[in-house]
Amino acid sequence: MTHTARRRTLTGITTTGLLAASLGVAVATPATAAPRPATPGTCKISTLPYPADTYRADANAIDPTGRFVAGSALRRGATDNQYLLLFWDGNRLTEVAAPSMATPADVNADGVVIGNGWGESGPGQPWRYRDGTVEQLPVVPSFTGVSVTAINKAGDIVGLGTDVNTGEYVGLRWPAIRPGAVEVLDAPANAQPTGITDNGTIVGFGGEFASWTSWVRRPNGRFDALTVPGAQAAQVNTAAGHWAVGNVDLAGSWDKVRWNLRDGSYTMLDQRLEWLGDVNAKGVVVGGDRVARGTTSRVLPGGGDRVTIGAQSISDTGTIVGFRNAERVTPVRWTGC
Repeated sequence: MTHTARRRTLTGITTTGLLAASLGVAVATPATAAPRPATPGTCKISTLPYPADTYRADANAIDPTGRFVAGSALRRGATDNQYLLLFWDGNRLTEVAAPSMATPADVNADGVVIGNGWGESGPGQPWRYRDGTVEQLPVVPSFTGVSVTAINKAGDIVGLGTDVNTGEYVGLRWPAIRPGAVEVLDAPANAQPTGITDNGTIVGFGGEFASWTSWVRRPNGRFDALTVPGAQAAQVNTAAGHWAVGNVDLAGSWDKVRWNLRDGSYTMLDQRLEWLGDVNAKGVVVGGDRVARGTTSRVLPGGGDRVTIGAQSISDTGTIVGFRNAERVTPVRWTGC
């Protein structure tokens, strides 16, 4: 789903105006067709099954169909902590011991999970889980800090690394049609891809820290800017279908926004969203303790006094996954919201 991704704020501003000019595109206009508010059913929270001997566990990503979920857990040992990857197929749980801290980034409709930090060397080694096996993805030898951010239905993966010679971020793609290959993505300087849709559209951002400019790369290789009039910076987080979400700097205030990738138009989201965790193909957004449709949002059940909840990913069917922290972090799922 592209779904952190989806759920992924990276760090990486040529100015928005400069990017728009360099890409030869017009400044975005307000959206004329934002997702219509839906009438939700009975909104419920439930706990996903997880290993009883872990002291924290959460759910990071759900696939567009709502069937597959990926998460992580931590088991406290006598001398060292043991990291676990958790994979759910419905309510059936599979746990895989990880040699170092490992975190899922995304999962597609075929149940293929991608994530980061699998190798013995720790961060910088992305991995893929499919058919019950975890495999390390190839990396560019001259790059460091390689990570993946999103996978689409076809199995195409996007991510980024840092060129050790220039110190700049470089966008990467692992094409499904060429297993075992990784390629440098044709993208603006300091590119940090954050999402890929099922038709191969890629979103990302680049530029100097806190002065980012965001872009969308079409399947034909054309780039368009993702921006808002008056924005001093823009950071796109993830995408699904023809929607993308991110943050824009409007006079020092980082506001949350959803773009329509078809025409670059935008809708300002309810700013009560604590963060932008994910968007689905219907344009529904989750983050923190809220789910947003159109310009409105509602609080998800399960939180309260000294209890924190965090919605991290949403399927196209509306199922949401994340965590609940009530003295112990546990993986949860919301339905009918």
